[in-house]
Amino acid sequence: MINRTTLFILLTLVLAGCGSAGDRFKIEGRLLNMDQGEFYVYSPEGGINGIDTIRLQGGRMSYEVMCTAPTTLVMVFPNFSEQPIFAEPGKSVKIEGDASHLKEMKVKGTKTNELMNDFREQIATANPPQVLERAEQFIGDHPESVVSNYLLRRYFISGATPNYAKALQLCRTMRKAQPKNALLAHYEQQLKQLSRVTVGKRLPRFSTVDVDNKKIDNATLGKGLAVIMAYATWSYDAQRMLQDMRMLAKSSKGKLKIIGFCVDPNRNQCRAIAKRDSIPWPVICDGKMLESPTLHSLSLFDIPDNILVNNGVVIAKGLTNDELKQRIERML
Repeated sequence: MINRTTLFILLTLVLAGCGSAGDRFKIEGRLLNMDQGEFYVYSPEGGINGIDTIRLQGGRMSYEVMCTAPTTLVMVFPNFSEQPIFAEPGKSVKIEGDASHLKEMKVKGTKTNELMNDFREQIATANPPQVLERAEQFIGDHPESVVSNYLLRRYFISGATPNYAKALQLCRTMRKAQPKNALLAHYEQQLKQLSRVTVGKRLPRFSTVDVDNKKIDNATLGKGLAVIMAYATWSYDAQRMLQDMRMLAKSSKGKLKIIGFCVDPNRNQCRAIAKRDSIPWPVICDGKMLESPTLHSLSLFDIPDNILVNNGVVIAKGLTNDELKQRIERML
């Protein structure tokens, strides 16, 4: 016969187990045409620290993370395409897809992820202008949804052709439906800051330290042509830009100045990689990734991102790698 003390202990263990399950979010999935692999996962909202890894074994994956409040996780595949997953405490989702058709992937298990599935189906055959139009319509129809939060950043803030005026308009509409959402408040401040870095105006004043604790500010850029770029060691496009800037810096014989902002989560590792790769310009990394205050003060919100400066005046920003390379080559 179980006495009261034993019963109390058993109940405590059961309740503790239930409580821990309620603070977790689980992803299970299966991918056809891919047996093994690794995917990066991060949270633009800080739902997880830095970058984590999801491993695929035998075509199946399983990933569990602490989750005390709704947040967005973003899976990055080997081809650098992304899949948002909307996490909720105590919930689980299943991923179904084909590695050769990642755009058709489905995330099932919660209403929010089903809503994202619906949007992805709407844009499956759409051209870029139509995608933007449907994203704007979706946000207008669902201003209260965290899916809209993701779409705002994905298509209007960090997209290939950001539209900050439209983003600010949509953000303000969403804030009315989500008045307590700190992320949207943060986005609104970001979008206001974007007006600080404008083509034709002087670069705003900034001051920070590089990975070797040396002071970096406007004076570091000197006179003449300079590039400020944001990059990450895990981004193919950013690494390509890094290599092209290395070649241009060498051929310029000191005429081109460069400052690099690395958004990797570990400052010490960033310093080690910069030393290993013999990067010849100052590298800044504070471990805060895309939430770095200095990065925001210069309106750098994407990976890769860049500002082209001539004699302290902004002459271009947010160029593609080819555009940046060609523009510099013409001016050297």
